[in-house]
Formats: sequence, structure tokens, C-alpha cells
Amino acid sequence: MPALRISAISFLNTAPLMWDFEHGDAGRGFQIEYTIPSACAAALAANQADIGIIPAFTYAQIPELVILPNVAIASKDRVRSILLVSKKPIEQVRTIAADTSSRTSVALLRVLLVKLWGGPRELTPHAPDVDAMLRKHDAALLIGDAALRVRPDSGYQLYDLAHEWHELTAKPFVFAFWAVRLDALNQTPEGMDLAKLFQQSRDHGLLPESLAVIAKQWSAKLDMTEAEICSYLTGNIHYYLDRENHAGLRLFLQYCEEIGLIPRTSELRFLGPVAFGSARK
Repeated sequence: MPALRISAISFLNTAPLMWDFEHGDAGRGFQIEYTIPSACAAALAANQADIGIIPAFTYAQIPELVILPNVAIASKDRVRSILLVSKKPIEQVRTIAADTSSRTSVALLRVLLVKLWGGPRELTPHAPDVDAMLRKHDAALLIGDAALRVRPDSGYQLYDLAHEWHELTAKPFVFAFWAVRLDALNQTPEGMDLAKLFQQSRDHGLLPESLAVIAKQWSAKLDMTEAEICSYLTGNIHYYLDRENHAGLRLFLQYCEEIGLIPRTSELRFLGPVAFGSARK
């Protein structure tokens, strides 16, 4: 039986999720490729991957997927790694260069523009280079590691989109989660519990000793201190698809439908029973 293909994201915020696959035995029997969030979704849609950590927005556009329960990349308020970097106040912004790495972040920006900031603006897809983006645009949407590299004292006006969402809705925001193609489930080795496997990898990745290793590995890459990285992973990112996060996700998909980004609000289907228990905050 061929190995299941995992499409993972090469950003700092996914490092705890991949802990057992990179530091333990969970990776045995899987083919793992790293890419950007939008490419993960494309791989699942094209049957080039069986399991992927996909942007929440794209779930509604790919048929025959199930979600692995209680694992997510979410934020209860400020996330730090989804930023609108602007040369002027948002009310004066007319043109925005949008990072092509994540369709969920672009959809969230479109929702906020309509629901919070007075209406649509002109968005242009762009590679994540803040200087080049702002050369011809009023603002730039950056996600992931590119956003983390923008310092608070950059001189630009910074809008944290997860915080702006929370201000609008009083709910957290879910950026991504693990999804599995239904037709791949019959390839799962007998006795393997996919949901448990990915949940345990998350749990092990969030142990203090694991976070210390991740912080040391990523500090030089992002020009951040190890303390800043640990603070980001434990204070800004929430790795559970708990009841509160689930409600935020449902509302986001509803808003996407209302402004015409998706044709309808898709039912969220999970692999196995879902119990929304308490989760680490």
C-alpha cells in the first residue's frame, strides 16, 4: 500500500504541529512535502496530497474532505503573523498588494474591508516583499514568517487582522487545519488513528523542551529572539479547534458567503466524533 502523502507548511507556526513527524517516529510511512498554505490546498484539490494543513477558506472549495478534529492554527486575538502594513490610515488606503501565500488571509482582509473598513479596495497579488509591495501600493498584506519580520518600529501603520476580526466579532479566528481526502482513508494502515497521531504530535511540539528546540532553530531565520518565538507560539497561536474557535470559523465562512467569496457555507465534516472539550489557552 503506498504511503500517505502529507502537504505541510514551511512556516514557524506549524513547527509544533510537525514535531513527531520530524523528531519522532510519526513520519514513517508518510511522504512529506513542505510548501506554502495556498499550495497545500492546491495539492489536495489536485490529488497530489492525501493530508494537508489547508487554509480555512479553501475548505469550502475542495470537495470530499474531512477535518482532523481539535487541531488548528488559530488565534484568540492578536496573531502577529497576519499583518496589513500600511503607509497611511486604513480609511485612506485604496490599493493593497496581497501576499499570494494564503487565500484565507486574503479572504479575511476582504471581509474586514466590507464589514469594518467601509468597502472593497483594489487588491493585487504579489510576492511577499514588503518594500516592493509598498513601492506601488498604499498597503501590503503579509502572512507567516514575512509578517513576523516586520518590526513594530518599522514606521508603517500595522493592522493585525486577527485582532481586527476579534474587534468586529468578539470571536477567535481559525487560519488553517488538517484535512484529509476521503478517498485516501482506505489507504490508512490498519490500526493507525490519524486524529490521535496528529493531536499527539501537536501536544509533544508544545512541550517546553520542544518549544526551546524550535525557538533555537528559528531564531536566526527570522531575526527574532528565542523568547519572542516562544511567546508567539504560546501566546499568539492557539493550536486547538475548540468550541469557541469552531464558532469563529463558522462565522468567517458565513461572512465569506455573504460577500460572494464562496457559493455557500460548507458543512464542516470531521474524521470521527468531535468532542469540544477544554483546551490550553
